[in-house]
Amino acid sequence: MRLIGTMQIKEWVLAARREGASDLHLEPRLPVSIRTRGTLKLNGPAVSPEVLLEEARALLSEEGWADLVERGSADLSRTIGGVRCRINVLRSARGVGLAIRLLPTNEPTLAGLNLHPGLEQIVRADHGLVVVSGPTGCGKSSTIAALIQAINQRDPKHIITIEEPIEYTLRSRRSLVRQRQVGRDTPSFSRALRDALREDPDVLVVGEMRDSETMRLTLDAAETGHLVLTTIHSSTTSDALQRLIGSHAPEHQPAIQAQVAEVLRAAVCQRLRWRPDLGIRVPECEVLWGSSGVRNVIRNGHFHKLGALLETGVGDGMWTFERYAHWLEERMDWTLPEELPSASNGTGYEGEDPPQLQPTNGGPPPSDQKKLSKDAPVESGTPEVGEEADGPIVLQAPGESMEDILSQIDRL
Repeated sequence: MRLIGTMQIKEWVLAARREGASDLHLEPRLPVSIRTRGTLKLNGPAVSPEVLLEEARALLSEEGWADLVERGSADLSRTIGGVRCRINVLRSARGVGLAIRLLPTNEPTLAGLNLHPGLEQIVRADHGLVVVSGPTGCGKSSTIAALIQAINQRDPKHIITIEEPIEYTLRSRRSLVRQRQVGRDTPSFSRALRDALREDPDVLVVGEMRDSETMRLTLDAAETGHLVLTTIHSSTTSDALQRLIGSHAPEHQPAIQAQVAEVLRAAVCQRLRWRPDLGIRVPECEVLWGSSGVRNVIRNGHFHKLGALLETGVGDGMWTFERYAHWLEERMDWTLPEELPSASNGTGYEGEDPPQLQPTNGGPPPSDQKKLSKDAPVESGTPEVGEEADGPIVLQAPGESMEDILSQIDRL
């Protein structure tokens, strides 16, 4: 018997959580794949393309489905079986697949993520730009959320986050936290940033700077007296700043360099390192503070000199990856996943998406999270698909309309 809707995906998500996976990948005619300790492994029989198409249709709203048809992908976040998930639905040569990031259940904190406690100093300023960078899947969003939580638990601030999608649902503690999702609450990052300047914020969070306009508006917000936190993909703090500046036209780059030099509070680059003695991956960081020397280097575009400032800037609070790794080796007080406290108090949504302005087909019904055994086997729960399976389900062939696609789904 084949399960349809979000029943099947709930089984996959819970099985991945039992295995301690960070990511779950579902691709038609391939086994379920999970990433644990940074390594991808395949589990169980192949997954039917019809099942995945049904799962995607059940998860996506009408707007999300239109995005999938038009762009070939759609982003959303859902709480499935008590597990908060960031989901990308994508179209591939085989049909419709899903890439799911399994997020921690608890609200992230610096201590809970095993980050250096000194990072809290980054968000003690009233204004400036904080850039958190690193490769895909290194925990940038978690670190940003932990920094926001540090403000939220300490100061009466107005915090506005702009995300695509919202990954962590943050409850208002001492601060008023407003979370806006691009595509649901606002049409774009740039529109939300323009709106935010009329909404009396103290702190702005820009989930990711993806284009030059968003980068320019982010810098403008930091320049007008707000504390702005954002993420960007890079392998070092120097690369992050160069990418921020290099995304603009050459004739504008000197002005952008001066602007970044003026507003930079700190840049953090992180990567995850597996600790077999602890059985967890821990963040390893490079931290560049906006000291006077760093500002001068950025203003003049001499980014090759930032490495030397990191090496010699211990007194300014700088951390190289090597020094940070040495600190990790000497650290004794670790927070392990089973030690994380429950974040059940406070106000706000308990991990579920808030009511929608438009009717949608998305989201599974709420369910209580159950304590699962780590030793429980992974079960895909899907029938095995043989070699003679039909060709991939095509979302949109040349000349095919949206009505044709919906008719195809209805016939499944």
